[in-house]
Amino acid sequence: MKIRVAGAQLAVKMDIEANTEAILRAIEFARAERAEILLTPEGSLSGYTPHFDARVVSIALERVTAAARRAGVGLALGTCFIEPEDGLCYNQIRFYQPDGAYLGFHSKTLRCGSLSDPPLGEINDYAVRPLRTFDYGGIPIGGLICNDLWANPQCTPMPDPHLTQQLATMGARIIFHAVNGGRDGGPWSEVAWRYHEANLRMRAAAGRVWIVTVDSSEPVHLRCSAPSGVISPAGAWVCQTEPVGVQYFVWTIDLG
Repeated sequence: MKIRVAGAQLAVKMDIEANTEAILRAIEFARAERAEILLTPEGSLSGYTPHFDARVVSIALERVTAAARRAGVGLALGTCFIEPEDGLCYNQIRFYQPDGAYLGFHSKTLRCGSLSDPPLGEINDYAVRPLRTFDYGGIPIGGLICNDLWANPQCTPMPDPHLTQQLATMGARIIFHAVNGGRDGGPWSEVAWRYHEANLRMRAAAGRVWIVTVDSSEPVHLRCSAPSGVISPAGAWVCQTEPVGVQYFVWTIDLG
C-alpha cells in the first residue's frame, strides 16, 4: 500500500487571514502534486496562541476544509481550536480525508511549561484528550505536536510517556508531526536543532514508523527549530526541505 504525503513549512503568524491564504496555497501545491494528505505546522491556522477569535478561526476552518475537499486533498491541519462540545481550547492536529470527512483530532499532550511547582506556561492554557490513532483509507495513522515527540527536558514538567512508541504499539504506521518551535539564531538554537533531529530519527527507528514532520518558518530569515520532511522506519531522511523560509515537499510512502 502506498500513500503520497505533502508537507508545508509555513511562516505561521498571528494573522488568521494570512495563515488561511498560506494554507490555501499549500493545498493547491498538494493538489498539483497529487498528494493524498497535507500536513501543516502547529497552530498554522489560528496562530500558535490560546488567545484567538474562535468565530474567525471557525470561518477560516470552513474555507480551508472546503478548498481541500474540492482539491481532493486530505488534511493533517495544525490549529488551536475551541471545541463546541466542551468549550475547551485544544492545540490540535485535525484530520480530514480527501472527501472532506472529519476523522477527529490529536491534542498536544506534552504541553510546555516551566519546571517550577506548579508549572507555568501553555500547560495551563490547553486541554488534552487521550492519545488515539485514525483510520486513513485503511492506514492507521497518528498525530503528535512539537514537544509531544521529543519531550524537551527544559520545558516538560511531566515524565516523558514516549508517545511515538505508544502510537507504534497502537498500530500506527505513519505519524504526522506538526511543529512550531522557538529559536533566536544563537548558539542554543543549534543545540535545539540537533536535539530535535536526533529525537525524530531515533524515535522513528525505535517504533519502526514513518514520521512526516513540518515546522513553522516564522521568522523567515532564521533557520527553523527542526527539520521538515519524511523519515523512514529505519530512522533515515528520505525527503527533507531547506530549513529556511516557506517550503513544500511531497513523498510517496510505500508501506510494503
